[in-house]
Amino acid sequence: MTADVAQYLIENEPFYQAQEDEIDLYQAAYQARMPVMIKGPTGCGKSRFVEHMAWKLKRPLITVACNEDMTASDLVGRYLLDADGTRWLDGPLTIAARIGAICYLDEVVEARQDTTVVIHPLTDHRRTLPLDKKGEVISAHPDFQLVISYNPGYQSLMKDLKQSTKQRFAALDFDYAPEKIECEIICKETGTDAETASKLVKIGHTARNLKGHGLDEGISTRLLVYGAELIKQGIKPRAACRMALVRPITDDADIRATLDHAIDTLFA
Repeated sequence: MTADVAQYLIENEPFYQAQEDEIDLYQAAYQARMPVMIKGPTGCGKSRFVEHMAWKLKRPLITVACNEDMTASDLVGRYLLDADGTRWLDGPLTIAARIGAICYLDEVVEARQDTTVVIHPLTDHRRTLPLDKKGEVISAHPDFQLVISYNPGYQSLMKDLKQSTKQRFAALDFDYAPEKIECEIICKETGTDAETASKLVKIGHTARNLKGHGLDEGISTRLLVYGAELIKQGIKPRAACRMALVRPITDDADIRATLDHAIDTLFA
């Protein structure tokens, strides 16, 4: 195995608690080298799932955090000037296509639409990546796969994928885990006790019920893990919950008061 591939391998198993049959579905998609789109709310485990599957399949993983300033050159590569003149530097998508990695474009809708179209030739029968500036067309490695993710809750006319992009992918819908599984995740991630984890999850559900009624997004599983970690560090539960669960998601005084009351009731 070359050093280039080895540096992108995940050595230790990332913990992921399956909810349904998403692992089997993803494995089948990978065996067909089918592009996969993962949709779900903030902090529900999308990125952890991709990391877990890369580890399980023993494939290198290259992750790109997409943003509105990202250009096509940031993905595919560009010429750079150095002391010896110009040299070409591959971008993360190009590296993944060359070495047979899973390329994960996280929150892909944040990227400009004129940037995301560069993935089109990689996501159909061609499985190629044209490097126009270099005059080269890369045929993707047989093990290459493209995975994208985004949060449908933040979709808008300005920030959505074109149908011509969406219909190149198979899709998995993610959501926050059922209460029992979410408690197990918090216990596994932090080593906290089941009673504390259950109380945290109840606060999470209270906030999620307020989505669309003053909250854009509920409390994520990630934030619940943060709350448990603070409690484990010796912070009093009510203070930990205010810091990790409530203050990050809203500045609205009424919503804060509602969530703070739920915290005070559960951690009396």
